[in-house]
Amino acid sequence: MATYSKTKEFEGATFVNASFKGAALRFSDVSGLRMRGVEVDGLDIDSHDLFFGSLFVNGVDVVPLVDAELNRQFPGRELQNAQTPEGLREAWVAARNAWQETVADTPRELVDAHVEDEWSLAQTLRHLILASDGWLRGGIQQLEQPFHEIGLIFTGAEDTGFDMSIFRVDPPSYEEILAVRAERQQQVTDFLSSVTTELLADERENPWGGGDWRPSVGDCVRVILEEEWAHLRYIRRDLALLR
Repeated sequence: MATYSKTKEFEGATFVNASFKGAALRFSDVSGLRMRGVEVDGLDIDSHDLFFGSLFVNGVDVVPLVDAELNRQFPGRELQNAQTPEGLREAWVAARNAWQETVADTPRELVDAHVEDEWSLAQTLRHLILASDGWLRGGIQQLEQPFHEIGLIFTGAEDTGFDMSIFRVDPPSYEEILAVRAERQQQVTDFLSSVTTELLADERENPWGGGDWRPSVGDCVRVILEEEWAHLRYIRRDLALLR
Protein backbone atom coordinates (compact mmCIF):
# COMPACT_ATOMS: atom_id res chain seq x y z
CA MET A 1 0.00 0.00 0.00
CA ALA A 2 1.48 3.34 -1.06
CA THR A 3 2.10 6.10 1.50
CA TYR A 4 2.03 9.79 0.60
CA SER A 5 3.68 12.01 3.21
CA LYS A 6 4.08 15.80 3.36
CA THR A 7 2.73 16.24 -0.15
CA LYS A 8 0.53 18.90 -1.72
CA GLU A 9 0.18 17.16 -5.06
CA PHE A 10 -3.52 16.44 -4.50
CA GLU A 11 -4.57 20.02 -3.67
CA GLY A 12 -7.34 21.09 -6.04
CA ALA A 13 -7.39 17.68 -7.73
CA THR A 14 -10.58 15.99 -8.92
CA PHE A 15 -11.10 12.26 -8.52
CA VAL A 16 -13.81 10.63 -10.63
CA ASN A 17 -14.87 7.00 -10.20
CA ALA A 18 -11.90 6.52 -7.88
CA SER A 19 -11.75 4.13 -4.94
CA PHE A 20 -10.42 5.22 -1.56
CA LYS A 21 -11.88 2.19 0.19
CA GLY A 22 -9.88 1.38 3.32
CA ALA A 23 -7.53 4.35 2.85
CA ALA A 24 -6.25 6.24 5.89
CA LEU A 25 -5.56 9.97 6.26
CA ARG A 26 -3.56 11.12 9.28
CA PHE A 27 -2.53 14.67 10.18
CA SER A 28 -3.70 15.84 6.76
CA ASP A 29 -5.57 18.92 5.52
CA VAL A 30 -8.95 18.12 3.94
CA SER A 31 -10.52 21.54 4.53
CA GLY A 32 -12.83 22.50 1.68
CA LEU A 33 -12.92 18.93 0.37
CA ARG A 34 -16.13 18.31 -1.59
CA MET A 35 -17.54 14.83 -2.07
CA ARG A 36 -20.56 14.25 -4.30
CA GLY A 37 -22.37 11.02 -5.08
CA VAL A 38 -19.95 9.09 -2.86
CA GLU A 39 -20.29 5.85 -0.90
CA VAL A 40 -19.58 6.67 2.76
CA ASP A 41 -20.70 3.55 4.67
CA GLY A 42 -18.30 3.18 7.59
CA LEU A 43 -16.54 6.49 6.90
CA ASP A 44 -14.78 7.42 10.16
CA ILE A 45 -13.72 11.04 10.75
CA ASP A 46 -11.95 12.16 13.91
CA SER A 47 -10.86 15.79 14.05
CA HIS A 48 -9.54 17.60 17.11
CA ASP A 49 -10.35 20.89 15.36
CA LEU A 50 -13.88 19.93 14.31
CA PHE A 51 -15.54 22.46 16.60
CA PHE A 52 -13.66 25.42 15.13
CA GLY A 53 -15.37 25.15 11.75
CA SER A 54 -18.15 23.40 9.87
CA LEU A 55 -18.78 19.96 8.40
CA PHE A 56 -21.69 19.57 6.00
CA VAL A 57 -23.38 16.23 5.36
CA ASN A 58 -26.22 16.37 2.84
CA GLY A 59 -26.44 20.12 3.35
CA VAL A 60 -26.58 19.96 7.16
CA ASP A 61 -23.79 21.33 9.36
CA VAL A 62 -23.36 18.40 11.74
CA VAL A 63 -20.81 20.06 14.05
CA PRO A 64 -23.44 21.31 16.57
CA LEU A 65 -25.04 17.85 16.57
CA VAL A 66 -21.73 16.14 17.28
CA ASP A 67 -20.94 18.65 20.02
CA ALA A 68 -24.30 18.05 21.71
CA GLU A 69 -23.92 14.28 21.53
CA LEU A 70 -20.43 14.37 23.04
CA ASN A 71 -21.76 16.54 25.87
CA ARG A 72 -24.39 13.87 26.47
CA GLN A 73 -21.80 11.08 26.49
CA PHE A 74 -19.35 13.02 28.67
CA PRO A 75 -21.24 14.87 31.41
CA GLY A 76 -19.29 17.98 32.39
CA ARG A 77 -17.75 18.49 28.96
CA GLU A 78 -20.30 21.24 28.26
CA LEU A 79 -18.57 23.35 30.91
CA GLN A 80 -15.26 23.58 29.05
CA ASN A 81 -16.08 26.97 27.52
CA ALA A 82 -16.91 28.62 30.86
CA GLN A 83 -15.94 32.28 31.12
CA THR A 84 -16.01 32.96 34.86
CA PRO A 85 -13.69 31.82 37.65
CA GLU A 86 -16.51 29.86 39.23
CA GLY A 87 -17.43 28.24 35.93
CA LEU A 88 -13.85 27.25 35.17
CA ARG A 89 -13.41 25.77 38.64
CA GLU A 90 -16.54 23.67 38.14
CA ALA A 91 -15.36 22.66 34.66
CA TRP A 92 -11.97 21.55 35.97
CA VAL A 93 -13.50 19.47 38.78
CA ALA A 94 -15.72 17.71 36.23
CA ALA A 95 -12.79 16.92 33.91
CA ARG A 96 -10.55 15.80 36.77
CA ASN A 97 -13.23 13.50 38.17
CA ALA A 98 -13.92 11.98 34.76
CA TRP A 99 -10.23 11.19 34.32
CA GLN A 100 -9.95 9.79 37.83
CA GLU A 101 -12.77 7.36 37.03
CA THR A 102 -11.14 6.22 33.78
CA VAL A 103 -7.69 5.73 35.33
CA ALA A 104 -9.13 3.82 38.29
CA ASP A 105 -11.22 1.56 36.04
CA THR A 106 -8.36 0.62 33.69
CA PRO A 107 -6.67 -2.72 34.45
CA ARG A 108 -2.90 -2.51 34.87
CA GLU A 109 -2.35 -4.78 31.87
CA LEU A 110 -4.03 -2.25 29.56
CA VAL A 111 -2.22 0.95 30.55
CA ASP A 112 0.48 0.45 27.90
CA ALA A 113 -1.77 -1.21 25.29
CA HIS A 114 -2.82 0.83 22.30
CA VAL A 115 -4.89 0.65 19.13
CA GLU A 116 -2.89 0.85 15.88
CA ASP A 117 -1.05 4.20 15.85
CA GLU A 118 -2.92 5.74 18.78
CA TRP A 119 -1.44 6.52 22.20
CA SER A 120 -1.84 4.19 25.16
CA LEU A 121 -3.32 5.40 28.44
CA ALA A 122 0.18 5.90 29.85
CA GLN A 123 1.24 7.93 26.82
CA THR A 124 -1.96 9.97 26.90
CA LEU A 125 -1.36 10.92 30.53
CA ARG A 126 2.17 12.00 29.62
CA HIS A 127 0.76 14.21 26.86
CA LEU A 128 -1.70 15.80 29.30
CA ILE A 129 1.23 16.56 31.60
CA LEU A 130 2.79 18.38 28.65
CA ALA A 131 -0.47 20.20 27.86
CA SER A 132 -0.87 21.58 31.37
CA ASP A 133 2.81 22.49 31.44
CA GLY A 134 2.54 24.37 28.15
CA TRP A 135 -0.63 26.31 28.90
CA LEU A 136 -0.44 26.81 32.68
CA ARG A 137 3.27 26.88 33.49
CA GLY A 138 4.31 28.27 30.10
CA GLY A 139 1.37 30.32 28.83
CA ILE A 140 -0.11 31.64 32.08
CA GLN A 141 2.80 31.58 34.54
CA GLN A 142 5.38 32.34 31.84
CA LEU A 143 8.08 30.05 33.17
CA GLU A 144 11.15 29.98 30.95
CA GLN A 145 11.25 26.18 30.85
CA PRO A 146 7.82 24.88 31.91
CA PHE A 147 8.02 21.26 30.76
CA HIS A 148 8.53 18.12 32.81
CA GLU A 149 10.98 15.68 31.25
CA ILE A 150 8.42 12.86 30.94
CA GLY A 151 5.92 14.94 28.96
CA LEU A 152 4.97 13.52 25.57
CA ILE A 153 4.87 16.08 22.77
CA PHE A 154 2.69 16.01 19.69
CA THR A 155 3.77 14.35 16.47
CA GLY A 156 5.94 16.54 14.26
CA ALA A 157 7.13 18.92 16.99
CA GLU A 158 10.75 18.17 16.16
CA ASP A 159 10.13 19.41 12.59
CA THR A 160 9.23 22.85 13.95
CA GLY A 161 12.57 23.25 15.68
CA PHE A 162 11.28 22.45 19.16
CA ASP A 163 14.07 21.56 21.60
CA MET A 164 13.42 17.85 22.12
CA SER A 165 16.41 17.55 24.49
CA ILE A 166 14.07 18.72 27.25
CA PHE A 167 12.46 15.30 27.33
CA ARG A 168 13.81 12.07 28.71
CA VAL A 169 14.54 9.28 26.25
CA ASP A 170 13.86 6.30 28.51
CA PRO A 171 10.13 5.75 29.18
CA PRO A 172 8.97 6.46 32.74
CA SER A 173 7.18 3.91 34.88
CA TYR A 174 3.40 4.12 35.15
CA GLU A 175 3.78 4.98 38.82
CA GLU A 176 5.96 7.99 37.97
CA ILE A 177 3.48 9.09 35.32
CA LEU A 178 0.62 8.98 37.83
CA ALA A 179 2.65 10.94 40.40
CA VAL A 180 3.60 13.73 37.99
CA ARG A 181 0.11 13.82 36.53
CA ALA A 182 -1.40 14.25 40.01
CA GLU A 183 1.09 17.03 40.74
CA ARG A 184 0.21 18.88 37.55
CA GLN A 185 -3.52 18.46 38.13
CA GLN A 186 -3.10 19.95 41.60
CA GLN A 187 -1.24 22.91 40.12
CA VAL A 188 -4.24 23.66 37.90
CA THR A 189 -6.56 23.27 40.90
CA ASP A 190 -4.43 25.62 43.00
CA PHE A 191 -4.30 28.23 40.24
CA LEU A 192 -8.05 28.19 39.70
CA SER A 193 -8.77 28.38 43.42
CA SER A 194 -7.72 32.03 43.52
CA VAL A 195 -8.00 33.23 39.92
CA THR A 196 -9.95 36.44 39.39
CA THR A 197 -12.07 37.76 36.54
CA GLU A 198 -9.44 40.42 35.91
CA LEU A 199 -6.61 37.88 35.65
CA LEU A 200 -8.62 35.70 33.26
CA ALA A 201 -8.82 38.67 30.88
CA ASP A 202 -5.06 39.32 30.86
CA GLU A 203 -3.30 38.58 27.57
CA ARG A 204 -0.43 36.15 27.21
CA GLU A 205 1.92 34.99 24.47
CA ASN A 206 0.95 31.78 22.68
CA PRO A 207 3.26 29.26 24.40
CA TRP A 208 3.64 27.32 21.14
CA GLY A 209 4.35 30.42 19.07
CA GLY A 210 3.22 31.01 15.51
CA GLY A 211 0.45 33.27 14.26
CA ASP A 212 -0.85 36.48 15.78
CA TRP A 213 -3.13 34.93 18.41
CA ARG A 214 -2.55 36.30 21.90
CA PRO A 215 -4.64 34.12 24.21
CA SER A 216 -6.06 35.44 27.43
CA VAL A 217 -5.38 33.59 30.67
CA GLY A 218 -8.93 32.28 30.40
CA ASP A 219 -8.23 31.01 26.89
CA CYS A 220 -5.21 29.09 28.20
CA VAL A 221 -7.35 27.41 30.85
CA ARG A 222 -9.99 26.52 28.27
CA VAL A 223 -7.35 24.93 26.03
CA ILE A 224 -6.32 22.74 28.98
CA LEU A 225 -9.96 21.71 29.42
CA GLU A 226 -10.33 21.05 25.70
CA GLU A 227 -7.25 18.81 25.77
CA GLU A 228 -8.56 16.93 28.81
CA TRP A 229 -11.93 16.12 27.25
CA ALA A 230 -10.60 15.38 23.76
CA HIS A 231 -8.04 12.89 25.00
CA LEU A 232 -10.51 11.34 27.43
CA ARG A 233 -12.73 10.61 24.45
CA TYR A 234 -9.85 9.10 22.51
CA ILE A 235 -8.69 6.83 25.32
CA ARG A 236 -12.18 5.65 26.29
CA ARG A 237 -12.80 4.83 22.63
CA ASP A 238 -9.58 2.82 22.41
CA LEU A 239 -9.95 1.10 25.77
CA ALA A 240 -13.41 -0.07 24.74
CA LEU A 241 -11.83 -1.72 21.69
CA LEU A 242 -8.96 -3.21 23.71
CA ARG A 243 -11.31 -4.72 26.27
